[in-house]
Amino acid sequence: MSRVKIAVLISGSGSNLQALMDSIKLGEIDGDIKLVISNKKGVYGLERAETNNIKTYVIDRETYAEQKQRDNLLLDLLESNKIDLVVLAGYLAMVPENVINRYRNKIINIHPSLIPSFSGKGFYGGNVHRAAVERGVKITGATVHFVNEETDGGPIILQEIVKVDVKDTAEDVQKKVLEVEHKILPYAVKLFIERRLRVVDNKVEILQ
Repeated sequence: MSRVKIAVLISGSGSNLQALMDSIKLGEIDGDIKLVISNKKGVYGLERAETNNIKTYVIDRETYAEQKQRDNLLLDLLESNKIDLVVLAGYLAMVPENVINRYRNKIINIHPSLIPSFSGKGFYGGNVHRAAVERGVKITGATVHFVNEETDGGPIILQEIVKVDVKDTAEDVQKKVLEVEHKILPYAVKLFIERRLRVVDNKVEILQ
């Protein structure tokens, strides 16, 4: 059986990309990252990929002004590289409908909260952690989910909790949540590759 071909979409430093690459090197994930795509130039995640001899592409607004052009290019890259699984690892752009339709339940995203809390439109990056701290929550965490047409609305695969101390800043919470992200995202990819995820009625069953 051939190894699963993975594309990782990023917008920043790529720490979750690094966690995936590390898991592959350790033999925990029976797949290969074939390309890394960013919607921003010059981000450190691209350098991480290039250091590991992974093909990189940038699909940004400056180079490709029209949304339809960017959407079609993304789909073309995924299909021409025969990608089996798309992983959003800190990707701060909307996934186009043509990609969602082509890769239904084959696109995984990591979100830095316990969905449905602090999720949906406007809740990304530091915004999530600032909102959690301002609300005074006692717990937060991270969620891995499949991507559908609704922002952060796809079937939930995994969640893990972290405790929030009353003195924690948004930056403190971000560090705690990142540790969890680096654990559950590779594990979700592993479960997908092992065909242990079954989606029924917008819920994910993890098969033994």
